[in-house]
Amino acid sequence: MAFNDFTAEMPENFEQKCLCVLVLDTSGSMVGEPIQELNRGLQQFHYQVVKDEIAGERLEICLITFESKVRCIQEPTLIRNLQMPQLQAGGSTQLAQGVKEAIIKVQNRKNWYRKTGQPYYRPFIFLITDGEPDGDQDMEELMMEINEGVNSKKFLFFPIGVQDANMKLLQSIAHPSTPPMKLQGLKFVEFFQWLSNSVGIITKSQADEWVRLPDATAWGQIALD
Repeated sequence: MAFNDFTAEMPENFEQKCLCVLVLDTSGSMVGEPIQELNRGLQQFHYQVVKDEIAGERLEICLITFESKVRCIQEPTLIRNLQMPQLQAGGSTQLAQGVKEAIIKVQNRKNWYRKTGQPYYRPFIFLITDGEPDGDQDMEELMMEINEGVNSKKFLFFPIGVQDANMKLLQSIAHPSTPPMKLQGLKFVEFFQWLSNSVGIITKSQADEWVRLPDATAWGQIALD
C-alpha cells in the first residue's frame, strides 16, 4: 500500500467535494457471475453519474480492492475523469486491511482539501464483500477504528454483504447508525443506481444539511444470518 498525501496535485475546481471510497472484495469467491455483475454495476454507476453536471464537478471516487493483497486501483479523482476499470477476482480476503487503507485515504484526502481551500462533505466508505476475512485479520481493531471515525464525523461507513457474506461479522464492525445491508441476489446494478441517485442528492445539498437518501429496498435489506 503506497502512501499518497496528494501534495503534488492541484485542484481542478473549488466546488465542495464529495469523496466516495469503494472497498471492493475481489477474492476468489467473487469469480464468475459475482465479479461480472459487480463490473456491470460499476459501469452503470459511472454512466449515470457523469450525466449529472454538478456531481461531475463534486464527486470524487476512490477504488480499493482486496484479495490476497490490498490495492488502490484508483486514487481519488473527479468521476468525470474516471475510466471505470474491469475487475478480476482471485485470492484470499484481506478485508480489514482494505478498509483500513480506505480510512487512511480519506484522512489524507481531507488534509489535502483543507490545504488547498476546498470545502467538502463528510466522506463515504462503502465496503462490498461476499466472504469471510482471512484469519489474520484483526476485526476488533477494525471495529474500533470505524466507530471512532464515524463518532468523530470523519466519515460514514456502509457495509454491504453479498451472497454468503458473514452478516453477523459485518454487524460487529458496523456503526449502529448504518447497520449492514444484504444485497438481494446479485443486484449490483440496482445498488449502484441507488448510489448514483444518492450522490445526486448529496452533491446538490448544502454543507451540514440533513438529507434523506432514496429507499434501498429495490436492492437490499437489513438482515443477519
